[in-house]
Parts: sequence; C-alpha cells; structure tokens
Amino acid sequence: MRSFRRFTVGACALATLCGPLAFAAEPQTATDEKVAPSAFNRDEPESAPKFGWGLGEGKSYWVPVGNIVLFDFLLNQFDRNFVDPQEEYESNWDSIEENFTGSWVFDSDDFDINQFGHPYQGSIYHGFARSAGLGYWTSLGYTIGASAMWEIAGEVTPPSINDQITTGIGGTFLGEPLYRMASLILENAHGQPSGLREFAASMLAPGFNRTAFGSRFDGVFPSGDPAVHTRANLGANVNSQIRSNVNTNPDPNAPQTPQSYQSGTAVLDFTMVYGLPGKPGYAYDRPFDYFNFQLTATPDNVLENLMTRGLLAGSTIGGNSATYRGIWGLYGSYDYISPQIFRVSNTALNLGTTGQWWVSENVALQNEVIAGVGYGSGGVTKAEGLRDYHYGITPQALVGLRFIFADVAALEVSARDYYITDKGSDAEPGSENLARGDVSLTVRLHDLHGITLRYIVSDRNANYEARPDTEQRVAAISVGYTYLGHKWFGAVDWRPRPESRTGEMLEDAKDAVKEGAKDVIEETQEIVK
Repeated sequence: MRSFRRFTVGACALATLCGPLAFAAEPQTATDEKVAPSAFNRDEPESAPKFGWGLGEGKSYWVPVGNIVLFDFLLNQFDRNFVDPQEEYESNWDSIEENFTGSWVFDSDDFDINQFGHPYQGSIYHGFARSAGLGYWTSLGYTIGASAMWEIAGEVTPPSINDQITTGIGGTFLGEPLYRMASLILENAHGQPSGLREFAASMLAPGFNRTAFGSRFDGVFPSGDPAVHTRANLGANVNSQIRSNVNTNPDPNAPQTPQSYQSGTAVLDFTMVYGLPGKPGYAYDRPFDYFNFQLTATPDNVLENLMTRGLLAGSTIGGNSATYRGIWGLYGSYDYISPQIFRVSNTALNLGTTGQWWVSENVALQNEVIAGVGYGSGGVTKAEGLRDYHYGITPQALVGLRFIFADVAALEVSARDYYITDKGSDAEPGSENLARGDVSLTVRLHDLHGITLRYIVSDRNANYEARPDTEQRVAAISVGYTYLGHKWFGAVDWRPRPESRTGEMLEDAKDAVKEGAKDVIEETQEIVK
C-alpha cells in the first residue's frame, strides 16, 4: 500500500504541475511601440469571459452532492480491491455506525498521504462544487462535509481529526487556486475553449461537470482580469549541503533515502501570483481574488514543495497613491515542504498585507508579510510504518520581497518559519521549529527567456523530553533556464503614462486653438458689420 500511495502522490503532483505550465504558452504580452520612459508601461489584452457561470441553469446544489458520493464510492471500491491492507476499506453499515458514534483520533498514515494526498482529495471536492456554479464559502462547506463522509463511511478505521483539517480546510486553500488557474486558461480563449485548453484546465480542477452536462456548466468563472505574474524554471543543483545529527535510516543495509538537494539533481519550479495589487479597476470582493502559488518538483522527491496562500477577506490600501498600493486582511494558507530528511506542512489562517512600492521610475519593490496560526506537522524521515512526524498547533510567519529592476532583472528574497507545538494532538511532549530561506536572482536575456540563480536553505531544530535535541540543515544552489510570464517580472504600473499626459496636452492645445479660432471669427464678423 505504501508504494502504491507514493505512486499516487507522485501522479497527483505531476498533474498539478502540468496544468500551470500551460500558462507559459500564453503570457501576458506588451506592446513595444510607443514605449514611455518607464519601462513598465504596457498594454494588456482585455479578457472576454463567459458570464454564464453561477447563474440560472448553470448553478446547482445537488450536482456536486452526486459528484462527491460517486467519487467516494469509486475510490472506496478501488481501495478495497487493489490497495493493501484491503480490510481497511471494507466499510459496511456496522463500521459506519461505529465511526459515526465513536471518537475521532489522530492517524499514523504516511506524511505525504496525510499532508498532500488528503488536501489534494479535498481540492477535488472543492472543484466539484465550484464547477457547478457555487461560490467559495458554499464550496468550503461541501468540502468539509465530503471529508467527514469519507472519514466515517470510506474507511473502517476511526475517523481522523488531522485528515479532516487537511482535507476539509487545506483542500479548499489548495483547490481554489487550482480552480482559478483552470478558469483563467478557459477564459483567455476569447471564445469557445479548444480541446487542448479544456484538457489543461481539467488537469488542474475537475472538468467532469463541463463534460457530463453539456452546455449547462459551460460558463467560465469571470476572473475580473487580474494582474498575473507567472514564472517557470527548469534547472539543476550545482552545489548542495546536507547536515544532520540524526540517523534517518537506522538499518545500514537498507537503501539510503534519496536526497532531492544533491548536486546535479534537476529541479522544475513554477510560480504564479494572481491579482497583484495596484491594477486600476480590479477589486478584491471574493476569496482568493489574490493568491500566490508555488510548486517545485524533482526526479527523486517528486513533490519537493507546494505552497499556496490567498486573501480570504480584506481591502485595499494606498488609495490613489502614486507610489504605493496594496491589500491587507485575512489570508488562508496551505504549505507542504519536504526536502527529504525532514518535512513540514501547515494549514493556517493569517493576518497580513501584500503590496507594491515604486522606489524610483524604473525600480519596484513588491512585499508580502503575513503571520498566523494553523494546524501543522513536521519531523524527520524514519522507517516506514511509524508516524515519522509530529502534530500540533503551529504558529507561522512569512516575509517576502521582490525587487524589480525595469525589464532587466528581479531579486526575490523570502523567509518563513513554523513552530510546531505539542498542543492539540496526541504527540509526545516537545516542539519543533522549522525555518526556510529562499534567495533568487532572475536576469532576462531575450524576450521572455531568462536565467535564474537560486539559493534555498531549510533548517529544523527539535526538542523532545525523551529524545536528544535535533539539528538538521538542507541547502542547495541551483541555476537554470526561466520562462517568464511577461518582461516586467510582475510589476504593476498604475501611474499616469507619459504618453497619456502628452495626449492631454494635445487635447488642451486643440481646445485652445478652437477657442482662439472662435474669437477670431467673432472679431471678424464684428469688423464686417
């Protein structure tokens, strides 16, 4: 069962990655004609969404119920016939009644199953409801209910508290960005989406309702034309450092754990920022009108990290400021970070802010600062069959900066920290602190093509009553080819364009000429009289 589950997680990770890469094929473009002194000024194409989404026939509360019941039934049947131990999935009325009336527990499934597999399953539930025309908060209710139904009826084992959090809540924090990205692929078709677009969208979010119900759910979610920045990078580690005072595999004859940070390892990375602050006319009225999505995959580790965060509720700041505009409010986040020898994952609510400051005419600084509390897990890799991680209430914090130097280069710096306590779980007394730093420099070489140099480091410090203190570090330097979403690295320019001011001056001049001509005509008429 463990190897099968790892294969499933890998397949899900690759599916999650393949969809976003479709954005690299059609980045936001800019016109090079009439370029103003500010290198950031550009004309962006208008979106042409289908506004049938969520209206009339294109909205249903019962269709996602059927989707969820059928999906859980098929998943249960597959598990009980092909996944060992099969008896864990041989649920019946007796097991359902026992789970419904019994106590909930903290299970011991593999870290990647609990912290990625379950959120991914939750994202599917969320996608069922969203694709049936339902809003975010309603879909959140469906996801939580579907997760509870699986815990009670899908398995014989007692329902799991940690699974309910990661599936029911983490699933929506992952599912909504995937749904938004899928919708954007369809929306940018400017008409009937092609089969390739439909396939790319279905790789990100369930497209069953669009296919099964004909034109009923053909409406595409209207994005509101957000400012979007994408970046896809394919590179390799050129230097790595692994330090640990823990023997992660006590059996000397067992195969060594593969390290995704070893020198020479290929690294595939994708980043998308949706709804960047500052674009005139764009509103943050709906959850995840702003979100940040990051994914990294390697051949050995498959899913090295998956991190999403989005604005659940908030408002804009900066007003009509010429230099700074941003947003602030309540953010939802889901993080999965697994550099092999230790791992951390957290589903959290945060308070924070995201914004952009024009430092000078051609230099912009984008920032994000959030802090909050979630339910997380982390730990060191040990032998299979044991819970090799620690659950608990987890405070976290994130600081991210992106310095953008015209259309030449971008320097990105981020730091995040997770403190996993022993509160709210059956974990042994103790705590873990996991920190991660990331610095990257991207230089644009030609058009949308560039090169990125990146340094990333992850630290873990653990203190438990019954164990020696643990210190671990994984770090790597990588270099690789980068395909950019557009030439300006995501900078949003709301400042009056010089050519616009020139146009205003011309209009004023025309008006003055007209007024002058009118006066001359009137004077001439008086003379004639």
